[in-house]
Amino acid sequence: MSTRSVEARAPIVKPLDVLVQHLVTAALGGGFESESMFDEIRSAYAYRTLTREEWDWCIDFITRGGPSLVAYPRFARVQSEGPRIVGASTIIERAHRLNIGTISSDTSIRVKYVSGKALGTIEESFIARLAPGDRFVLGGKPLELVRVREMTAHVRRAKNLRGAVPRWEGGRSPLSTQLAHAVRRMLANPATDAPEMQTIAPLLELQRHWSHIPSPDELLIESLESNDGFHVFLFPFEGRLVHEGLGALAAHRLTRDRPRSITVSGNDYGIELLSDQPLPTDEPAWRRILALDHLLHDLLSCLNSTELTRRQFRDIARVAGLIVPGFPGAGKSTRQVQASSELFFDVFTEFDPRNRLLEQARREVLQQQLEVGRITDALTRLAGQRAIIVTLDQLSPLAFPLWAEGLRTQHVTSESWSDRVRKMAMVLERFAG
Repeated sequence: MSTRSVEARAPIVKPLDVLVQHLVTAALGGGFESESMFDEIRSAYAYRTLTREEWDWCIDFITRGGPSLVAYPRFARVQSEGPRIVGASTIIERAHRLNIGTISSDTSIRVKYVSGKALGTIEESFIARLAPGDRFVLGGKPLELVRVREMTAHVRRAKNLRGAVPRWEGGRSPLSTQLAHAVRRMLANPATDAPEMQTIAPLLELQRHWSHIPSPDELLIESLESNDGFHVFLFPFEGRLVHEGLGALAAHRLTRDRPRSITVSGNDYGIELLSDQPLPTDEPAWRRILALDHLLHDLLSCLNSTELTRRQFRDIARVAGLIVPGFPGAGKSTRQVQASSELFFDVFTEFDPRNRLLEQARREVLQQQLEVGRITDALTRLAGQRAIIVTLDQLSPLAFPLWAEGLRTQHVTSESWSDRVRKMAMVLERFAG
C-alpha cells in the first residue's frame, strides 16, 4: 500500500469457448435475439474487439457444429424460432446444466516403462512441455520420454543423467514480474532498517566482495568451472515462469550453434546453464543468445508446442460443450475425456484448420504457457541493460541456490541432496572466513 503498486492481471482476450457456453445458456434460458446479444457481448471488456465474422462463427458453431460437425445432430444445440435463438431439446438442456462451468484443474498422468512396469504419476503440465527423447528424473530414476498416449507417459531408462526435474504446480508459487523487480530494487539499495535486509546483509556483503550486486539497469552474468562442468549463471530477476522460458530458449540457441548437452535450472532470480563443454563468457555472444530475433520460432522449437496446444484444447473443448464429462454417477474418466478431445483436435486440424477454437488454443498456449508476452518484455529490458560478466572462484551467494537446484538433475550418488548442499555450504563458509 505504501507504493500503491498493483500487480497487473492481463485479461484473456475473446475466449470463444466461454462465449459459446454463455450463448447456449442464454438460448436454454428463454432465448435471445442475435443482434441485441451481439451488442451486449461487445460491451464486455474481454469481447470489445469481437468481430462480426467471429460472432457469426459462434452462432454457426452452436447451431450446427460448424462445417466439420454438421453431420452429427447432437452438436446442433440451438435452433431458430422466428427472430429468437432457443435451445434445441430437453436432452441438450439436461447435459448443459449438469456440465456448465469454466474451472478446470491440472491432472496427473501415469508414468510407465515401455515394457509395462508402472513408475508413478506426474503432472501433465510438466510432461506436456517435453518432446520424445527429452530426459527427466522421477523418484531418483533418470528417464527418457518415448511417447504420451491416453494419459500415460511411456519412458525408458536414460543413459545420460542430465535432464529436467518435475515440479509440482502447487509448490511453485513463483514471483510475479513486479515483485521480482521490487526485490531487485531492495538488493540494489540495502541500506534499510527492515529486519529482512539486516538478516541477509552478510550475504550481500559476500556477494559484493566475490562478485557483484546488479542494479536495476544491469544484467549480472557469472561463470564458474567446477568438477560438474562449466556453469553460467544469469540474473534477469524476472520471476521463475519467465526464467523457465528464457533458460529453454538460451539452451536451444546454444545447442543449435554447436552440438552439446546443457542442463537448465532456474529460480525466481536467475538461471543456471551447465555443460560439459565451455559456454560463452563474452558480452557479444550473450547479446546474440538473448536477442529478440526469431523469438516465437525458437520458443516453439525448443518446447513441445503441439502437445501443449493439444492439452489446452481439451479444456477449451469442455467449456465449449464439445465434450460432456458425464452425468452424476456415470462420469467419464480423464482418459476418456482426453481421448474425446484428441479426436476433435485431430478432426479440426485435418478438416477444419481455421477452426476458431483451435486458434484460441494456440493463442492461449503462446500467452499463458510459453509466456511469450513476458519473455518479450524481459528480453527488451535485458537489451537495454549493461552486462556485468564475472568469473567466479567459488559459488556466489546468488549462484548457490541455482547450483543447489540444478544438483537434483545431476550425478547419481549415495549422498542425499541435503547432505551435498550442506557440505558445499560449509566449503563456502570457510571461504568467507
